[in-house]
Amino acid sequence: MSSSPTWHRIASALYRRPRLRLALLLGVPLLWMVGVYGGSIVALLVQSFFRLDSFAGTIDRSPTLDTWRDLFTDANMSVAGRTIGMAAAVTLASIMIALPLAYYIARHASRRTKAVLIMAVLIPLWSSYLVRVYSWKLILAADGIINWFFERLGIGGLLDAILRTPGIGGPSLSVSYIGQFLVFVYIWLPYMVLPIQAALERVPRSFVEASADLGAHPPTTFRKVVWPLAIPGVAAGSIFTFSLTLGDYIIPTVIGDSSPFIGLAIYSYQGVAGNLPLAAAFAFVPIAVMGLYLFGAKRLGAFEAL
Repeated sequence: MSSSPTWHRIASALYRRPRLRLALLLGVPLLWMVGVYGGSIVALLVQSFFRLDSFAGTIDRSPTLDTWRDLFTDANMSVAGRTIGMAAAVTLASIMIALPLAYYIARHASRRTKAVLIMAVLIPLWSSYLVRVYSWKLILAADGIINWFFERLGIGGLLDAILRTPGIGGPSLSVSYIGQFLVFVYIWLPYMVLPIQAALERVPRSFVEASADLGAHPPTTFRKVVWPLAIPGVAAGSIFTFSLTLGDYIIPTVIGDSSPFIGLAIYSYQGVAGNLPLAAAFAFVPIAVMGLYLFGAKRLGAFEAL
């Protein structure tokens, strides 16, 4: 079957003009990235230099730094600190849970076991995010399964003692920072397991065997051979868990004591208070934090594992 002369001429023209071929390939994606993503960030930045007229309830579009001064109040910085602390804690916990699981999947599991475990990691992502969060609301409630489990083991007093801990406890797990932390880790854990597993898959077995031949014990081999090569995967996973926790506003709305996080504060400023300039300025807090975070991750080679 011969090709159409028209398509043949088009293919020949594109072959002779590599710049035109490149423009056709990348034109639409670049237009989307620059126009939609870049344009929205610029619009957000411009909006942050306006201010809300508190008397008229309208936005004064005269350029001013008043909104940025309002951003750096103790209350707003407390929200930012609380969110960054939770994101860091969730990321560290996710690494501790994901690393042994990913190591087993990558280095020891048979092909069938590996498929089962990867499916087990992915299956929660197939259900609705809201359903999963509200399910945890029931699990963490005072009459939920976790309280029932502790009572059945006869260690209900231990859970009560944990909940009485100032700063992280509360009337029940569903209205405490501990409960919030558990839900964050549960929701974002798959995004940590998969990059680490991919990084560990790329560690040559010959490196591990050579380390063993030289007399290194397994912990030493892991610390000096496997772990350094797994760091890009850990950093890549931490980008997901850290950034997703920074911007999430649904979990802090459903779980916890209603103390605002950055995402919830932005939602409240633009939705309830109608202060769109302050919401726009607040949106640059996670952008700045993630900029610093990505700079560090890049130095660790995280993007090579994405």
